[in-house]
Amino acid sequence: MNTRLAEHYENVLKPKLKEQFGYPNDLAVPRLDKIVLNMGLGEATQDSKKIEAATNEMGLIAGQRAQITTAKQSIANFKLREGVAIGCKVTLRRERMFEFLDRLVTIALPRVRDFRGLRPTSFDGRGNYAMGLREQIVFPEINYDEVDEIRGLDVIICTTADSDDEARELLRGFEMPFRK
Repeated sequence: MNTRLAEHYENVLKPKLKEQFGYPNDLAVPRLDKIVLNMGLGEATQDSKKIEAATNEMGLIAGQRAQITTAKQSIANFKLREGVAIGCKVTLRRERMFEFLDRLVTIALPRVRDFRGLRPTSFDGRGNYAMGLREQIVFPEINYDEVDEIRGLDVIICTTADSDDEARELLRGFEMPFRK
């Protein structure tokens, strides 16, 4: 582990959390497990080029190739058939996860328009945090002139914490800008 946030976790955050919550050993201290990026493209059922463009953009943002997600069942009202591509996702772990989190906190979130902080209530009860970004152009890897359409994406941060409070303190230690 040689990324800035990984070293910060090992040297500063882990001892602080261990003392704050009274964990018996270092392995009990919560840590980041993975970060999942998801982009749903309902309009892509008619145009397959949109899936390709979204997959390329997701690959630029994440630093690894995106996986195309398909419909699990047919729904006539949505003009959706089973097996049709409807989105893409990427799962980041280890160094890429820490690098993405660093870029998210220091570069992308400050570039979001009318940003007032992240909602501190968006935890799922098991220590995982979910947030949505309305535009993919807040990431510096995306060239604004080459974007054909503004798309949003979901960012899910999975931790090994048992409760939301522990996960909130872990993410605060990574300088996630939660609202007061």
